[in-house]
Amino acid sequence: MNSKIPKRIIQVWGQGEDNLTPFGKAAVVNAKLLNPDFEYLFFDDYRIDTFIIEYFPEYRKMFDSFRFRIQRYDFFRYLAIYHFGGFYFDIDVFLYKNLSDLLKYDCIFTFERIGINKYTKKKYNMHWDVGNFAFGAVPGHPFIQAIIENCVRAQKDPEWVNIMLKSIPWMFRKDAYVICTTGPGIVTRTYAENPDLRCLVKILMPEDIYDRKNWSQFGNYGIDLSCYETQSAWRKKKRNIFYRKIWNYWYSKTDNKNIKLAQRDKKALMPSKSI
Repeated sequence: MNSKIPKRIIQVWGQGEDNLTPFGKAAVVNAKLLNPDFEYLFFDDYRIDTFIIEYFPEYRKMFDSFRFRIQRYDFFRYLAIYHFGGFYFDIDVFLYKNLSDLLKYDCIFTFERIGINKYTKKKYNMHWDVGNFAFGAVPGHPFIQAIIENCVRAQKDPEWVNIMLKSIPWMFRKDAYVICTTGPGIVTRTYAENPDLRCLVKILMPEDIYDRKNWSQFGNYGIDLSCYETQSAWRKKKRNIFYRKIWNYWYSKTDNKNIKLAQRDKKALMPSKSI
């Protein structure tokens, strides 16, 4: 593909821009200030519904059938970037650099963390996750299209999803279900199972994968602060001593071996210095 990512930022908050948290408002203002020549599009629930009806009516019924609201927001972000092109950022993402240097790419995603799903490790030798909290692409990019198609498949074929969920402890499967059907799990799986599309995607890798503080960053351009403080049910469970012990035991299996394998992938993807 020869086109470039358009100068456009897309963000979502279901209750509307006026009801953002103080941090959310600061993050939005900061994104605009750092990128003054970018078009900014903000979507609440009403605008999302209008967008689906106008541009993707074929997905309306499926969109309404998602069990969790976050699945709708996940699916919408892929549709929006596929249609408009540009960059999508979660409200929790705080940018600290202008995005213009990234416009030369057709499609750009980022390393999120060391993978926790045994399925993608064993089947695809994929030891790290591709994040969906921040990404960009030209309109109609085939990788975004593949993600959309896999979201549809996940909704229609439970067994296709269950093979990823089997390795997750039962008390975390509700959150893992979202991750594996519309979240970073589906993006990672799409990336892993499509070698012909991987060459079309630029992955921003952290300079030091061993340092967990470098995870959930959008290269040198921003960071997803939800990894430090979030209201998700998953991390609420982790605050409970019982759940936290189970989580720590299970996640401890993500050891230095997996980090070394991710470091190997980084070298293959980025022979030069991180951007």
